[in-house]
Amino acid sequence: MKAHSKQFPVEKMAEVLGVSRSGYYDFLHKGPSKRALEDQGIIEEIKKAHKKSRGTYGSPRVHAELKKQGVSCSRKRTAKLMRKEKIQAKMRKQSKRTTLQSKKVVDIAPNHLDQQFHVEKPNKVWVSDITYVWTAEGWLYVAVVLDLFSRKVVGLSMGASLSTELVTKALKQALYRRGVIVNKGLMHHSDRGCQYTSKEFREIAAVHGIELSMSAKGHCYDNAVAESFFHTLKTEETHLKHYRTREEGQSAIFEYVEVFYNRQRLHSTLGYISPADFEEVWEKDYVLSV
Repeated sequence: MKAHSKQFPVEKMAEVLGVSRSGYYDFLHKGPSKRALEDQGIIEEIKKAHKKSRGTYGSPRVHAELKKQGVSCSRKRTAKLMRKEKIQAKMRKQSKRTTLQSKKVVDIAPNHLDQQFHVEKPNKVWVSDITYVWTAEGWLYVAVVLDLFSRKVVGLSMGASLSTELVTKALKQALYRRGVIVNKGLMHHSDRGCQYTSKEFREIAAVHGIELSMSAKGHCYDNAVAESFFHTLKTEETHLKHYRTREEGQSAIFEYVEVFYNRQRLHSTLGYISPADFEEVWEKDYVLSV
């Protein structure tokens, strides 16, 4: 009625709609309801959480962030308010490229992991993979090593060529950062790419007592955790940007991984906390249990 008050008499609209004029005027002067005021406050918190996530969170992670901040709001209500405000996660479909598989069967390790993605403590199973990111200078190749326990990126290597050095640098960085010198209980899982079956990579693994595991031929789900990380990286970062140089791409990816993904991004598999926080909680509980 208010929207059309300049076109039609209030008396006529009230008659057609079956409401009283006094009721209509009371409504105009009553102001927003308590629920509406609460919604407005929650919307502001939703916007803060969404901005903090760099626009990457959908309603489940936004709800988890609100809960973390002590904001009382159900997941259903969060999703409804986000739809109302047209707040959604930035997502784009990923393009997929794969590495060349080794033709030497003797160099291919068995699939020891066998899709057992639940690990009880850090530095028991690491998973690794390579992806491609486009820049105006050409392809930027990215290799990562993730700790399967926390999904934390512990090794990151980038370069202009798809060489064995790309994966050996990522592994060496992981060994350095995690302080692993000789650990007979550590497994490293990857696909059958020629970089992972190379003599250099296998020798580094052997020196550190690392058991190699490789996906079965044509079974992409065998390395699903690494694949999932690259999907996240692309939909939340690289597919949303246009890098002028490889150096620019490297800086952006490093910042995304080290500042946002490892330390801030809420991970659904971890109960909506970050990989760094997940490891911190485990370390405190481990110390208390010893």
